[in-house]
Amino acid sequence: MSEIYWVVGGRYTDTSFSEIEPGEKEARLGPFHAYDQAKAVWRAKAMETVDEAFARFSIERDSHVEHWVIGGVYSGTDFHEIADGGVEERYGPFEAYEAAQEKWRERAMATVDDAYARFRIEKL
Repeated sequence: MSEIYWVVGGRYTDTSFSEIEPGEKEARLGPFHAYDQAKAVWRAKAMETVDEAFARFSIERDSHVEHWVIGGVYSGTDFHEIADGGVEERYGPFEAYEAAQEKWRERAMATVDDAYARFRIEKL
């Protein structure tokens, strides 16, 4: 699981910072894969609006799950070791489970007649 960061904010109707000013859209800058990158953008936006009492920006963190399709042709039906000393095939990352499932279905159907072939979806 990786984390991504967003700088979110804008001009609000009051200092409760709960409703964006009419005619404005909430800014959502990013994604940033490192907190330091998000902080640098947040600092720039905060300084740009330092004299505006109704402006606010913050950093939001999202935990991001990636889906991978992993498998191949194994040396036995215990599916622990890839045949011929090879390595497992990996496809991804896919943000949506449905996209990973589509790739899994493609690979599974391509090897449906091979009892030693298996593919799975893993969240990393």
